[in-house]
Amino acid sequence: MTTRTSTLVGLTAILMWSLLSVMTVATGRIPAFQLAAMTFAIGASVAFASFLFRPSAFDALRQPPVAWAVGVGGLFGYHALYFLALRYAPPAEAGLLNYLWPLLIVLFSSLLPGERLAAHHIVGAVLGLAGTVLLFAGNTTAFAPGQIPGLAAAFVAAFVWASYSVMSRRLKAVPTDAVAGFCLATAVLAALVHLMVEPTIWPETPLQWLAVVALGIGPVGAAFFTWDIGMKRGDIRVLGAASYATPLLSTAFLIVAGFATPSANIAVAAILIAGGGLIAAKDMVWKR
Repeated sequence: MTTRTSTLVGLTAILMWSLLSVMTVATGRIPAFQLAAMTFAIGASVAFASFLFRPSAFDALRQPPVAWAVGVGGLFGYHALYFLALRYAPPAEAGLLNYLWPLLIVLFSSLLPGERLAAHHIVGAVLGLAGTVLLFAGNTTAFAPGQIPGLAAAFVAAFVWASYSVMSRRLKAVPTDAVAGFCLATAVLAALVHLMVEPTIWPETPLQWLAVVALGIGPVGAAFFTWDIGMKRGDIRVLGAASYATPLLSTAFLIVAGFATPSANIAVAAILIAGGGLIAAKDMVWKR
């Protein structure tokens, strides 16, 4: 697979993740960990079904503990926090806070061996922070106390995903097929937590069932495999810069679906966050 093809494959993950917010809200009142268990089980099942035609793919599950810790910790930790955020906080604001992760990936990557934190990284971080502050300062109605934990979960989720992505860069030898095992382990952990702390609420309409299945096949399934291919074989600069389109697309999908109301506040916050990310990623975009 060529670098160009791998990059295009990686870009499909960004498009699928843009639909994560609207699909999650469309699933209804399913508790966060139950939703994670259901969708990751669907994603893992589809992947393992493909292994039946490629028996050697099962060998990819033999990975060192550190690979499992990073893979399962990143997938389970991020999605548990993200689903909680969308259950307890306004979806548009939670989504924008969560989509600080592209900016954080740039900042964290700059601290890896051989990299450095330059002025444009700091400028980009400040713009991203300004966007998140605007979400609070410009909100016309105060956030309800019950929404604060959801907003906090969205913010922490951004750090978890950025950390997972950067650490994955250091595990290039781990084959993409191993992601199937990470998804299965995440589904099991989510199911255990669900049984301990949540009531079971099944989807109430065909549309909600369809949203669950779509989540498992796309944003909580195929996207992880295509992102892994893009990160390991594609143009990291293009993928890093393109990630900053995710919050804009995500918020647009929420508005189109009627789950969020368009406002100048959300638009400016999205532009600041995305613009800050692009500035922070200047060297990835323009470096030859």
